[in-house]
Amino acid sequence: MSISKLLTCGALLLIISIPLLSCSDKNHATLGISDSRLAPCPSSPNCVSSDDRDSKHNIPPLQLNVAPAEALQTARQIILKWPRTKIINETSDYLHAECRSAFFGFVDDLELHLRPAEGIIAIRSASRSGYSDFGVNRRRVEDLRDSLISQGVVR
Repeated sequence: MSISKLLTCGALLLIISIPLLSCSDKNHATLGISDSRLAPCPSSPNCVSSDDRDSKHNIPPLQLNVAPAEALQTARQIILKWPRTKIINETSDYLHAECRSAFFGFVDDLELHLRPAEGIIAIRSASRSGYSDFGVNRRRVEDLRDSLISQGVVR
């Protein structure tokens, strides 16, 4: 392939990527628990939450099969093994982790809220920037669910 074709392809890729990359990091003041719930998802499709009633953002919570504290601890151990992921904040009933993408280093926020009375862990995963995430946040939550199911922690 000639240099001019490579430059043209590179420029085209950049132009196509601009809408996805142009948004700056969102203020993460929307993180955490408010009125016993995780923050609602924005209108963009790059967020999933078990507390969101909108069908495009909703994802089922993690239904516990073991003691609540054990479930959250096991989820924590799984999350710590993920590449480019670090736990930012945790309490006895809440965990916030930052997950960075490999290529551009975009940050997604993963939150877990333990609700022992309901027998669940509410979960939210959202991109801080951009518009679309190509399903990354939903896959992240489902990967965590699958890992916890395989260990008998959730159903």
